[in-house]
Amino acid sequence: MTKIALAHTTILLTGASDGIGKGLAHYLLKMGAKVAVHYNSNKASAEALVAEYPDTSMAFQADLSDTEAVCALFAAVADHFGTIDTVILNAGVFLKHSSEGSTEDWFTIWKKTLSINLDAVGLLTKLGLDHFRERGGGRFIYIGSRAVFRGETEEYLAYAASKGGLTSLARSVARSFGKQNIKSFIVSPGFTRTQMAEQFIATYGEERVLNEIALNELTRPEDLAPLVALMCSGGMDHATGATIDVNAGSHIR
Repeated sequence: MTKIALAHTTILLTGASDGIGKGLAHYLLKMGAKVAVHYNSNKASAEALVAEYPDTSMAFQADLSDTEAVCALFAAVADHFGTIDTVILNAGVFLKHSSEGSTEDWFTIWKKTLSINLDAVGLLTKLGLDHFRERGGGRFIYIGSRAVFRGETEEYLAYAASKGGLTSLARSVARSFGKQNIKSFIVSPGFTRTQMAEQFIATYGEERVLNEIALNELTRPEDLAPLVALMCSGGMDHATGATIDVNAGSHIR
């Protein structure tokens, strides 16, 4: 395992109880970071993770579609840990809404997707900027998507739009706040082996997914973790504003 020293780093990680977020949280905690483990509904998973690292982690529940809950989350994490060095904006939803359905249902999913994937990200960015300017700097890491650059299928237009907005926001933060010692990065995964992916594989078969990629196995959350840890460590600060693709060669720009 690649070792990256994070002993004096405090991280707020959204969506840390499942999927990519859980893989990142495990790795960051192993590297010595203090991690605020955010979750929405999977309390058991979040608390099991915290039980492994009781001295350096704490679970925080928040529904990111609720503006007040987002503000309360940031305040609670800052109050508990005293300071936040890095905000990792990972939480998101991937909801189908085919254009062949009703306009009302389609737009309901659109609004829900953007409220979690983009509105909450924007609000946490503003809260993070205020915090970082007060303490002399900090880092944002935005978990984007291959869909921003390759496009998505018609059932996931809201998801693609939300990740496109997130990516543009992250780049703008890098350009606007670098002189204040605030850095911003985007990690852009493709199909990653998570619980959500397993459901897709169960329906369509693993071969369909493997045929899209250049490697012999699917990307796992653990494959993103060393990169994210390096960003948290300060080792990639001069790459601020960059988007790093981790998609097993399924979309090469």
